[in-house]
Amino acid sequence: MRQFKHSVALLLLLAVAPSLFAQKQRSQEFKDKYTLSEAVILSRHNIRAPLSTKGSLLEKVTTHPWFAWTAGASELTSRGGALENQFGLYFRKWAVDAGLFKENANPTKDEVNIYANSMQRCIATARYFTTAFLPVADIQVNHRYVPSKMDPVFFPRLTKISESFKKEALKQIAAMGGKRGIRGINEDLKKAYEITASTLDLKDSPACKEGKLCAFDNYNTEILLERGEEPRMKGSLKDANTCSDAFILQYYEEPDEKKAAFGHDLTLEDWTQIARIKDVYGDVLFAAPIVAVNVAHPLLTYMYDELNAKGRKFSFLCGHDSNIASVTAALDVEPYELPNSIEKKTPIGSKVVIEKYEGKDGKLYCDINIVYQTTKQLRGIEQLNLQNPPMVYPLQLKGLKRNADGLYLMSDVNARFLQAIRAYDKIEDSL
Repeated sequence: MRQFKHSVALLLLLAVAPSLFAQKQRSQEFKDKYTLSEAVILSRHNIRAPLSTKGSLLEKVTTHPWFAWTAGASELTSRGGALENQFGLYFRKWAVDAGLFKENANPTKDEVNIYANSMQRCIATARYFTTAFLPVADIQVNHRYVPSKMDPVFFPRLTKISESFKKEALKQIAAMGGKRGIRGINEDLKKAYEITASTLDLKDSPACKEGKLCAFDNYNTEILLERGEEPRMKGSLKDANTCSDAFILQYYEEPDEKKAAFGHDLTLEDWTQIARIKDVYGDVLFAAPIVAVNVAHPLLTYMYDELNAKGRKFSFLCGHDSNIASVTAALDVEPYELPNSIEKKTPIGSKVVIEKYEGKDGKLYCDINIVYQTTKQLRGIEQLNLQNPPMVYPLQLKGLKRNADGLYLMSDVNARFLQAIRAYDKIEDSL
């Protein structure tokens, strides 16, 4: 990976010249000082078909036919498999270059842990990745249940609920909209809502003719927080998110951009606006600090154990965008917007990559980045390698400093994990 020097100047440079920061292997100078001993990856599954089934909102909000998906509702598509295969190929080359494994390695089961949520799209993503990453190794993709059932480790559900929790959670969510609160969140999406409705030709849709939905103008979003359930919502943000999600997936799958936009001429900025709805939806439900430490608790604990497991060299944990959103929020990652992607927070197939290094000074160090394919790479199913790598964006942990080589002390990162894990214990549970 590229060595980053994290400073205000660098972050500004990232904003104006993102194309300069594609992921690449470490320099020899870096390798002379540090040895990569482990990598823990939290991955979002790759491209799936929309979650909605026949007769759902998606069929009623437009008269246009959606893309002919190669998989059933919510399942990984063939394109998603091909893209994840490219990711596996890239990480294979990266791991060899970094000295973590030799080419065509056959590591032990203790050295490698591939663990997926028990949803078809997660298991399949992990299989496509592993086949390319370790093509001659007999490595099992671990999952607990017969597909498709949510594994409690990956299930972003609320396990502690009280009136005080709800009050604080709603307060933190409302703060995302500034002084205007929840309504402000929706008002800030007005342009994105209008572009999405126009692209759907929503006013001509069966939903509009039935008097049910002609515009995304119900700004009074209701947040629902219940024990044992994922955070949910009602209102325009939820409805628009369903459409945003389907449009993003269709844009990745359909080679003809105009056809992907139902005959409309959309710019890249228009697609980014449509995708912004999904970004905000994820933040509202999973990124409020008190919600994040609640729903991410099992996964944070699992990741901490993996980072500190004796003999472990590589862990690949395959879940969802909600997992990445909640884990990064719980770890108090600085706000970020990813370059070269219409999805600015958790692009399809994106991965939080935690690298653990042994320094020649006897200390343990850590790097944390989010690695993702650009929109161009996704649409083109581009071959990934050390010459055409995916993008990497450094995740800044609030209050922690990197050294001159861009690494955190491992002890500081462990402490941050423990802080997030213990924050769960402080949540009141009385309902």
